[in-house]
Amino acid sequence: MARVNAFRELLELLAEGADGGQLTKLAAGRALGLPPDEAAEWTAATDAALRVRHALVEHQRREAELSALVDTASDLARLRDPDAVLRSIVHRVRMLLGVDVSYLSLNDDTGAQTYMRVTEGSVSALFQQLSLGIGEGLGGLVAQTARPYATPDYFADSRFKHTRTIDTAVREEGLVSIIGVPLTLGRRVIGVLYAADRAPRSYSPDEVALLSSLADHAAISIDNAQLLAETRRANSDIRRAEEVHDRLTALVLRGADVPEVAAAVAQVLDGGIVLHDATGVELACVGPSVVPPAHIVARAQASGRAVSAGDAWVCAALAGPELLGSLVLTGRPTLPDADRLLFERAGLVTALLLLLRRSVAHVEEQVRGELLTDLLTAPDRSPATLIARGRRLGVDLTSPLMVLIAHADGVSRGRLAAAASGHAALVGVHAEEVVLLAVDADPDKLAHTLSTLVGCPVTVGAAGPATGPVDLAAAHAEAGRCLRALRALGQSGKGASLSGLGFVGVLLGDRADVDGFLRTTLGPVLDYDARRGTELIRTMRTYFDCGQSLTRAKDVLHVHVNTVVQRLDRISSLLGADWQTPERALELQLALRVLAISPGTRVSS
Repeated sequence: MARVNAFRELLELLAEGADGGQLTKLAAGRALGLPPDEAAEWTAATDAALRVRHALVEHQRREAELSALVDTASDLARLRDPDAVLRSIVHRVRMLLGVDVSYLSLNDDTGAQTYMRVTEGSVSALFQQLSLGIGEGLGGLVAQTARPYATPDYFADSRFKHTRTIDTAVREEGLVSIIGVPLTLGRRVIGVLYAADRAPRSYSPDEVALLSSLADHAAISIDNAQLLAETRRANSDIRRAEEVHDRLTALVLRGADVPEVAAAVAQVLDGGIVLHDATGVELACVGPSVVPPAHIVARAQASGRAVSAGDAWVCAALAGPELLGSLVLTGRPTLPDADRLLFERAGLVTALLLLLRRSVAHVEEQVRGELLTDLLTAPDRSPATLIARGRRLGVDLTSPLMVLIAHADGVSRGRLAAAASGHAALVGVHAEEVVLLAVDADPDKLAHTLSTLVGCPVTVGAAGPATGPVDLAAAHAEAGRCLRALRALGQSGKGASLSGLGFVGVLLGDRADVDGFLRTTLGPVLDYDARRGTELIRTMRTYFDCGQSLTRAKDVLHVHVNTVVQRLDRISSLLGADWQTPERALELQLALRVLAISPGTRVSS
């Protein structure tokens, strides 16, 4: 009863939005004067409540960061004035990281200096007019190396080249902890984005990643705004580029997907458009499908400009130096400067679209992965909560679902999961394997489809349909057994459920007495190996695999033929002289296969 009361009071506080201090204070007050066992119940309940609160805060933080990134990209995409873009970037940094001061420096044309351009929260005129040589101070080092740097105590940090001018300005501003990340276009650093506090502070990896994401958005938007400023000073062809940019940006802001944007670009440039992601997978195609040569994409990435590729043109979609994808323009062997600028502008908008897609996909992948992990590791802890979380993601866990596990040795799990995302209601990585929940799926067809998409054999084990968290978790275990069976049977690149594996499937099913079968068939040999440390089971398997040839078996085992004969004699003494007859041999080979497929099976005497 003490635990029930503790949980009730703590849950009520959680529902009211209490922080960790309030939860701890309540527990400490309630535990005073209680017997040790009841006090321990309060302590355990408080620890659980704190973990729940931490998980809730993390979920809220991720949602807030995603919302902020989307809002930032939307706001920046609307701005046309370069100064307004810079002020918006710096304001967002200060708001999202909760720092005292945020600021941005831009490199000069010579690349020898990075000078203060915009600040927010600064009170020092000297600091606001600061200029840093490349390699000087934290910002100069970031600009020189194109890497983020952070320090909880700037003046005590010997990694940076301290100068009197820089240190005087930083001291007058009162800054202590500083973080800076590079603003890059292609391989060129154009400036540095900073956040700073007037007290010691250690910046977490999440904060570094968030600032870097803002810097990626900022670099694209700065370049975008600068290009737009140039178009206002140009002729009617350049003004047309501005109109096109507005139209494409409006498409992105309305939620248009890649094919719709590609179609709009093709219409504007009066040619065909093919869009590939960074790995070369085609995302959209208007007109003939063309795969750009890797060296042409590399040139476009390095230069940040559209590059001619014979009868086509290639433009890289970049976030800083990172390649997000490539655009290929076909049907236009020659491209006037105005249209080339249009094409490059389309590359910028495409980069913004792909960056937004990746940010959203990353958060969704985390949320879906967490649901999948909770569903398969603790399905009976809170089934109703799992079902509700599934519905928020568009997955009905109360309806019949197939559970499939996909495995490929020649590709990363992330890419395999991405390829599978369009073939299931829920896809994620669990226990180092890609797991899918699908309303209806043919595992063999899915294996063939995924193999084609990723370019290497994909093996798929399946189970179900199953309904509800508990049954889905059980189906996952069965799908895992099926996958191991397919791989052990040499069926890589294929898919099946246990019902499609014949005798092996029956033996691996939930109601099969696998231990009993193995004990009856191989028991004496297993016991002998366990007692003596011998390899009779391995010898049997090799002997059968070699077509019962002594010569081939001794070569595989790397022993003398007499050793093989002696081992076979020992097996005969344990199993009986008829163990090599066709009927017994078939049964033994099946048992050996099952033993290999089910390594965790415990065969007791």
